[in-house]
Amino acid sequence: MSPEILAQLAPTGSLRAGINLSNFLLVTGRTAEGDPQGVSPSMAAAIAARLGVPVTYVPYPRPGELADAVDSGAWDIGLIGAEPQRAEKIAFTAAYAQIEATYLVPAGSPITGIAEVDRPGIRIAVTARSAYDLWLERNIQHATLLRTETLDSALTRFVEEKLEVLAGLRPRLITDLEKLPGARILEGRFTAVQQAIGTARKNAAAAAWLHDFVEEAKASGMVAGFIARHGVQGLSVGDPA
Repeated sequence: MSPEILAQLAPTGSLRAGINLSNFLLVTGRTAEGDPQGVSPSMAAAIAARLGVPVTYVPYPRPGELADAVDSGAWDIGLIGAEPQRAEKIAFTAAYAQIEATYLVPAGSPITGIAEVDRPGIRIAVTARSAYDLWLERNIQHATLLRTETLDSALTRFVEEKLEVLAGLRPRLITDLEKLPGARILEGRFTAVQQAIGTARKNAAAAAWLHDFVEEAKASGMVAGFIARHGVQGLSVGDPA
């Protein structure tokens, strides 16, 4: 292993991996010691093993907080959705996994398709600073985005304020649907959240190495194996770069 790559990815002797705890598809549990378990932690552990160093998990309750910490040096790699706003400071690999994001509408809604959502008077409940919220911020022109701090509070606001639309990851919306008689999930997607691995932009050699590792992990079946091992539904392997 190149000393330069080791110095960039494990300057403390351990690979410190920033993990977004709010993504229930990528973090599905905890070990007896309290470490996160799931596809993202497994990817981080595989990278550490390839580097020949231990992994240390640095958990964050929300992805925005993980992204903000890039300048603090608190983590060496961060496993979150790759979005242009985040890429200003983080060098991302191509996605190792992707998740469909779409809309849920209440019973009796006249909205029948995704193209009908971005219109004046439409209010969309969304979890603040999620990858799909960043996409909506860039692309929604006429509807109004109403942000909350958590997935649960987005659902609560959608119900209590009788909003027209709830945005979210399809697997979570399927769960929400069970609590909302007559509600519907719209066909298709407005985006697919690209779950990637990033490092600080100054780590050019490390970023190139991570890119190659992720492509190998997808092609070899490693990522598919992690998805199967953790029993995740609604998560698919990312497309080749």
